[in-house]
Amino acid sequence: MTKQVRVAVIGGGVAGVSVLYHLSRLGWTDCCLLERTQLTAGSTWHAAGLLALYFPNQTMSQINRHSIALYSQLEAETGQPVGFHQCGQLRLASSKDRLDEYRAYLSYARAFGIECDIISRDEARKLWPLANLDDIIAALYHPDDGHIAPADLTQAMALAARKMGAKIHLNTEVSAIHQTASGEWLLATNTGEILAEHVVCATGNYARQTGAMVGLNVPSIPVLHQYVVTETIAEFEAHNKAGLPEMPVLRDDRTRFYLRQENDGLILGPYEPNPASWAVNGVPPGFGAELLTPDYDILEPFLEGTMERVASFGDAGIKTVVNGPIAHTPDANPLVGPAPGLQNFWLAEGFVSGIMFAGGNGRYLAEWITEGAPTIDMWSVDPRRFNTHAGKIHTKVKNEETYGHIFDIHYPNLEMPAARPGKTSPCHDRLTRAGAVWGVAGGWERARWFDADGSRTPETPTFRRSNAFEVIGEECRAIRQGVGLIDFTSFAKWEVTGPGALAFLEHALANTMPKRDGRVTLAHALDQNGRFCAEYTVARLAEDRFYLCGPAFSEVHDEHVLRSRLTPDDNATITNVSMGWGCFTVAGPKSRELLSQIVDGSLENDSFKWFDVQEHEVGWATGVRVMRVNYCGELGWELHHPIAFQHHILDQLEKAGADLGLRHVGFRALDSLRIEKSYRAVTQELTTQNTLAEVGLERFIGTDKTDYIGARGVAAHAGKEQVQLITLEVLVGDADVEPAMNQAVRAGDKVIALTTSGAYGHYLGKHLAMAIVPREFAAEGTKLSVEILDTRYNAIVIADSPHDPQNLRPRG
Repeated sequence: MTKQVRVAVIGGGVAGVSVLYHLSRLGWTDCCLLERTQLTAGSTWHAAGLLALYFPNQTMSQINRHSIALYSQLEAETGQPVGFHQCGQLRLASSKDRLDEYRAYLSYARAFGIECDIISRDEARKLWPLANLDDIIAALYHPDDGHIAPADLTQAMALAARKMGAKIHLNTEVSAIHQTASGEWLLATNTGEILAEHVVCATGNYARQTGAMVGLNVPSIPVLHQYVVTETIAEFEAHNKAGLPEMPVLRDDRTRFYLRQENDGLILGPYEPNPASWAVNGVPPGFGAELLTPDYDILEPFLEGTMERVASFGDAGIKTVVNGPIAHTPDANPLVGPAPGLQNFWLAEGFVSGIMFAGGNGRYLAEWITEGAPTIDMWSVDPRRFNTHAGKIHTKVKNEETYGHIFDIHYPNLEMPAARPGKTSPCHDRLTRAGAVWGVAGGWERARWFDADGSRTPETPTFRRSNAFEVIGEECRAIRQGVGLIDFTSFAKWEVTGPGALAFLEHALANTMPKRDGRVTLAHALDQNGRFCAEYTVARLAEDRFYLCGPAFSEVHDEHVLRSRLTPDDNATITNVSMGWGCFTVAGPKSRELLSQIVDGSLENDSFKWFDVQEHEVGWATGVRVMRVNYCGELGWELHHPIAFQHHILDQLEKAGADLGLRHVGFRALDSLRIEKSYRAVTQELTTQNTLAEVGLERFIGTDKTDYIGARGVAAHAGKEQVQLITLEVLVGDADVEPAMNQAVRAGDKVIALTTSGAYGHYLGKHLAMAIVPREFAAEGTKLSVEILDTRYNAIVIADSPHDPQNLRPRG
């Protein structure tokens, strides 16, 4: 039994074995895997083994691409057959909106070199001659997709890891995990103790129970999934005997199932809209390679739908029905990366499509552990993307919703309703009465836009211009021409206090902290390579007291980054105050006129400068931190207030603004406004793959200090940047489409980048986008094109901040 290792991986399913395999490939062979029974004993053994490159997300597309590349050569590498059938995959489109979804996908799929195309009904019939396709209008075809034997795949990676020196201990159950005073992890098992520098949890259905050993709330709960294996079907037997190629995996968007050949029969996997969670309060003791009783009532409508699609399916006998639990997460993406709040503790959990995801996630997690950062941006799977609201009941409800939504159309403007409303600011009901159309970020309800008379709700789900377009334009013009009010209570907020607070922040963040009390700055945490980690607005209230704000959706992540940089010698304390403080942004040319009626103090330039913070009374609300900053690019202030005063402050704002045309504004308008200013957004322009210089924010790196985390990386990159963030005007004309994130940017026929953001600039009357492109294409006036819904539109590089490039209006 191994006594001490560099990395201990808990869990012998395909996810855990992939991590062990990739750690070994990177030279970390002093690692072991601990499996409570036998390899593949969890969900891996009963998985259908589907491999599908399709995923409308950059991160997952890259992960899946690596998985297929790895699996296609694994048998040659190891000598172990893996049963890889690269038969392709065919996704049917039975509606124009579904076709729009596939068109949107093509843009970024091609950017990553994923071979796929939209094909006609007749072309689809040639690939699936035994299916009735009369009702479809087209199909999306991936020739590199297919299926694989899950157990064989896992054993092949295990074999390779062992050959490289890694150890695998079977029948070894971890019963307790403790962190020692030195920071290492002590794992108690039924065969002895193991000391590890790093721990990776890849325990599948047991994720919540394993996480609880170290105080983690892991947002993953199993959902039951069934699939049917048929006996021999004569038509498929004849097809195979004729030596014809295996038909692609078929995904039916209307009947909500996948269908693939299994020898001379078929496997049918339905996705019911109302799935059942399993083991919400913990997996029963001893559960492993078992299945649950089939539920034929659930299967019946799918069996009938399959007969309509493939008539010969009606002649098939059922060989077996597999009903087993599969780990799931609230957004259906896995949890891969650092566990929040812990050091050198990693998760590889929540794999709803574990066979597909395992190869790529194993690689990038291994890079993260061994090299300090993965080679792709992993935000979409980072466990810290879920804030503390994602508890057990929330996870269960959202899991069931996302599972039931898998085959639905994923509109970009669709807000899913389950487990909502959850976190709301006190003024939520009042904003609802004002017409708020709600979205969610980090568990917080946030107004997307306001439909005051109810004539435009619900918003039409679409990939094109929605029925909210004109209202959002009105909100933008209110900010640019008058005054608008945005509820920003959802901000993540911290106080950093103590005698060492200033020194700690100078070391933890790249920018120089304000030199005097009452000033605000924007500061970034960088990794050791000088690349972006997190962004904070930092207000210096006193030399030993700082107030920090960050995006709502990354609260847990950004707090983890801060706390991971704090040492006992820093003599500073970090306190999360997010739930105790509200925030209103008041912005626009009339904002000073409005606020001067209710703020106890002068707001004139000689008394209150841009990027000042002052404590004032607002009405009879005391202790309000008034900051002269905003994300709109206009004259404006943020009113950070003790949350108990929120209703009173809103009363004061609405009363003072009544004669000034004060308008409630939502976050959809804010996105248009910030893109008109080329303001960067976290996880869009600001990702772990770029330095601040590459995205034009090098001015936020302190020039008078070198002892901050990432300084050496910044120095190493200086002057060597190969890419640059640009702003584009996209010449859409009268088409009912808009630029958005993840659309291909082309120079001629070559894809050179993907858009990071896009929107219609309502005040400028232009379609705008941002992208990070090779520097040779970054000069102002360069002609490019942007691909929207598989149609190319001419675009031209324009100067940053097309609205008010000199920033005169915020200083006014």
